Amino acid sequence: MHEGQRSSAGGQTSAAGTLAARLAERDHERFSGRRTELAFLGTCLSDDPPACVVFVHGPGGIGKSTLLREFERQAVAQGWDPFHVEGRELSPAPHSLEAALGDAQQSAHPLVLIDTYERMSGLDGYLRRTLLPSLPGNAVIVIAGRLAPEPEWLTGIWEGVSAELPLAKLSRADSLALLEAYEVHDARAEAIADWAEGSPLVLALAADTAVKDPSWTPAAEDESSEIMRSLIRRLVESELRGERLSALLVAAITRVTTVNLLTAVLPESEPVTAYERLRALSFTEPLGDGITLHELVRKALRADFRARDPERERELRRRIIDHLYDRAREGNPLLMIDMAHLIDNSMIKWGFGWEGSVDYRIDDARPEDAVQISLVAQQHGFDDWWLLTSRFFEESPERVAVARDKHDRLCGYMVCMSLATAPEFAWDDPLVGHWLAHARDAATLGEAVLWHDSVDFTRERGARVQAMLGIAGILRSGVANPRFAYMPINPSVPGAVNFARALGAEHLQDLDLDLSARRIECHRIDYGPGGLMAAQRAVVYTELGLPNPQTARAPVGVNAEAVRDALRNFRLPHELALSPLAVGESSDERAESVRRLLRETVDSAFGETDNEQLLKRVLVRGYLEPAASHEQVAYEISLSRAAYFRRLRTAAERVAEHLVNGGRAR
Repeated sequence: MHEGQRSSAGGQTSAAGTLAARLAERDHERFSGRRTELAFLGTCLSDDPPACVVFVHGPGGIGKSTLLREFERQAVAQGWDPFHVEGRELSPAPHSLEAALGDAQQSAHPLVLIDTYERMSGLDGYLRRTLLPSLPGNAVIVIAGRLAPEPEWLTGIWEGVSAELPLAKLSRADSLALLEAYEVHDARAEAIADWAEGSPLVLALAADTAVKDPSWTPAAEDESSEIMRSLIRRLVESELRGERLSALLVAAITRVTTVNLLTAVLPESEPVTAYERLRALSFTEPLGDGITLHELVRKALRADFRARDPERERELRRRIIDHLYDRAREGNPLLMIDMAHLIDNSMIKWGFGWEGSVDYRIDDARPEDAVQISLVAQQHGFDDWWLLTSRFFEESPERVAVARDKHDRLCGYMVCMSLATAPEFAWDDPLVGHWLAHARDAATLGEAVLWHDSVDFTRERGARVQAMLGIAGILRSGVANPRFAYMPINPSVPGAVNFARALGAEHLQDLDLDLSARRIECHRIDYGPGGLMAAQRAVVYTELGLPNPQTARAPVGVNAEAVRDALRNFRLPHELALSPLAVGESSDERAESVRRLLRETVDSAFGETDNEQLLKRVLVRGYLEPAASHEQVAYEISLSRAAYFRRLRTAAERVAEHLVNGGRAR
C-alpha cells in the first residue's frame, strides 16, 4: 500500500473477493491474544475516548504491526477511514508526511495508523506541533514503534489526550491459540510455546516450519535451521551493511556493547562510528552505558554467526571475556554479569546468569514479602526452615534480595552474606553459623560469600530467577571477587546438584543440616586464587578449547607490533637481535632468546581442538618453519589462499596478545 492510501482491510470496499481480501481474512484468522490492548483501542473510537493519540511500543517481533492491522479491520467495520503510513517508506521530511495524510483532512472519521515510527522519529516535533493539531477533532492516531513516546507526548497540552500501550510477550494460552490458528494441533505445540517464549514472530515462524516439516521440533533446532535463517532475514538483513558487520557480530555475542568494548575488541575499526551505526539499527536498544540487540535478533544472529564462521566467533568471544575481566578487576564487579553472559554451560547458567532480566528484576524486600513467603512455606511444608530465614527479613533486610516480575509479583528470594557483613545473630544460626566459623578458618586464602537461602518460586524450566539470585547474592554480599562460595544444596533438586558439580564444589558433609524431614547439604566452591572473576574467564577459555591463562610476561615495554615483527623476521637473526624482545650480550644470544620466547609462547597460546591446532600449524609453517612460499603452505594445509592468510593473521595476533598480556590473549 502506498503512503496515505486508504486500506481495503476487512472486505468493506470493492476489494471484497480479491486476493487482498483473502490475505486480510487469513491475517485476521491467525490473530491471537491482545484482547486488553484491542479493548482499549476500541474505546478510543467512542464518542468519549480516553485518548486520541495512542503509542503502541515494544521490541521487534512483538506484534505491533499485527495489532495495528487487526485494529484497522475492526475500525473499518465501524465506518472509520484508515490512513496508513509506513515509517520505512517515508522520507524524513515534513511535507512527505503531510502529503501522505492529506486526504485525512476531508474524512468524517479519520483513523491514522503510523507504523515503524522509530524510522521517522525526527518528525516528532513537527507531528506534535503542526500536523496532528491540524487533523479533524475526532481523528484517532495510533503510532507504533519500538521506543516509548517522548515525555512531551504525555505532558502539557498533550496530557490526557495521548496514551502509551506497551506490548508484552504473549501469554502461554495466547501462544497456544496462535499455534492453533496456524493449524499446529499436535504435541509439538506445547514445546513450541515454551521455546518461543511469547514472541509472536517466533511463534509464527515456528508454526510455518512445523506445518511444512512434520518431523521438526524445537528440540531439533540448530544453527543451520530454516527458522533461524528466517529470523535473521525478517529482522536484520534489510539493515545490514558490510562496513558494520564486525561490530554487529560483537553485539551478537556480548550483553552490552560500548565504545570501549569495540575499541578493545576491534582495534582495527573506527569504534565511535561503528557504535553509532549500531545504535541506529531498529533492533538495538539502550542498556546501561551502551546498547544491546533485541534478544530475539541476538540469539538468531549468534547462532548463524557460529555456524558460518565459528573461528571468528570464538576469537571475538575470547577478546570480549579478557576485556571484561580486565575492567572487572579494575573495580567494576557489575561486569561479572556480562562475563556470565559469555558462558555456554547450561548447568552453570542454572545458578548464575542474568538472562531473566528481560522478565524479572532484583529488588529490596518489603514487609509484605515475608508474609507471603510465610504462607507459601506453610502450604509446601518448609515453615520450620522459614523460621530460620524470617529473622534476616526482620533484622537484617540488607542481606536479603527478592525477584519480581513485570507485574510486581514476588518470584523468589535469597539471603547472602560474608564474614564482614553477616549480622551478629547469624553466627548462632543452625545452618550458616557453622559455615561462618569454617570460612573464618580459611580466611587467609581469600574471602567467602555464604548463602542461607536461594529460592525460586517460578519453577521455570530455565531457572532464570535462580540464576539472577545467584548474581544478586555476590553483588550484595559485600565481597566483590570472592575466593569461596558456601551454598545450601537440596539434594533432591537436580539443577542445584549439577550446578555445584559443574563448578567443582566440595561437599562438606560435616556442615550439612537435618531439619525435620529436610536435609540441606553444604557445598563449597573454591574459585581459586584469582577469585570468581578469574574462574568465569577460565570457564569461557575452557569452552573455547584454550589453555588456562599463564603467568609469563613479555619484557617490559614490549607491544604487540614488536611480537608480530619478530614472527615475520623469525629467520633473520640480525633483525631479531634488534627486537625489543631480545635479551643477552651477543647478537646470536639476543636472536636465539627471541626465537625461544616465541616458540614457548606458541606452545602455550593454542588449545587442543582441531581448529586451535590448525591455527598453530598455520603459524608454525608460515613463520617458524616456513616453506618456500605462503602459497605452498596453503596448498600443504589444503586451504585457499584467502583462508590461509586470514588464519595466519589470526594466529599471529593470538601469539602477540598472549605474550604481551601476561601469557593470555586479550
